[in-house]
Amino acid sequence: MKNLLSIEQLTGDEIKDLLALGHKLKAERGHHERLPLKGQTWALIFSKSSTRTRVSFEVGISELGGRPMFLSVHDIQLGRGEPIKDTARVLGRMIHGAAIRTYGQQEVEEFAGFSGIPTINALTDEEHPCQILADLLTIEEIYGPGSWKDMKIAFVGDGDNNMSRSWMWAAKRLGFTLAIGAPTNYLPLEDFRKHLDCENVIFTTDPVEAVKGASVINTDVWLSMGQEAEGLSKEKHFYPYQVNRELLEHAAPNHSAFHCLPAYRGKEITEDVLEHFAPVIFREAENRVHAQKAVLATLADANRA
Repeated sequence: MKNLLSIEQLTGDEIKDLLALGHKLKAERGHHERLPLKGQTWALIFSKSSTRTRVSFEVGISELGGRPMFLSVHDIQLGRGEPIKDTARVLGRMIHGAAIRTYGQQEVEEFAGFSGIPTINALTDEEHPCQILADLLTIEEIYGPGSWKDMKIAFVGDGDNNMSRSWMWAAKRLGFTLAIGAPTNYLPLEDFRKHLDCENVIFTTDPVEAVKGASVINTDVWLSMGQEAEGLSKEKHFYPYQVNRELLEHAAPNHSAFHCLPAYRGKEITEDVLEHFAPVIFREAENRVHAQKAVLATLADANRA
């Protein structure tokens, strides 16, 4: 594994190895046996604002012995129209790796191709692989190692956003049952479903059917970053898919509600449900550090070989 560009591009074994390493690095936090990023500088190139992603990467890089360098696109020439391939070829000669949080998936892939350095997708409109790894890590902490393989996981809300697509690829690679519950116009198009080609991913417009028997119920904001102009015209379709106590009555016993944050209480999730599952939801956020440290260490080792 030379880069982390998407869950789609990972194998099941690579995901399992990252989870195992994430658990190990979390357990030894503060007294790591080695520092795989020692002497290295990693750039965080962000076109989108962030709390969890920026902080977790800065902390993770530092704890592994590296130096994080935050670069907002407004502060570098990308913001003035320099092609991503030119920025990549410059930075590839100066730094040791990069995590990129932007809109287009192609930007991350082009940077990786032209820079020649390990590149991490820290979020695009297409996928959010780091969050999925943190979520799987959290599931294993709550339910046991590999527990996802025997459970049904649900995602309700926008069934065609970066989180739902990353969950679909995780289901494809790991073999667990995933139900996507979303309005008709917010389910993946047929071309994507054919490309996914995964019988254990179920699509439904019935939120109850999606959640029925699920051990983990995921949701996300209804308006992703950059979609704010759609406002109420989009949100009105999603209220039947709100994660609330009534909907969760159909879930499996001992279920958990997940949210990648930030959350809009009273929209995709109610205040009482979020607070009830706050220990889980904020553990997800914490585990971004440990999942990403596993990615960073793996890429540093692979690119050093």
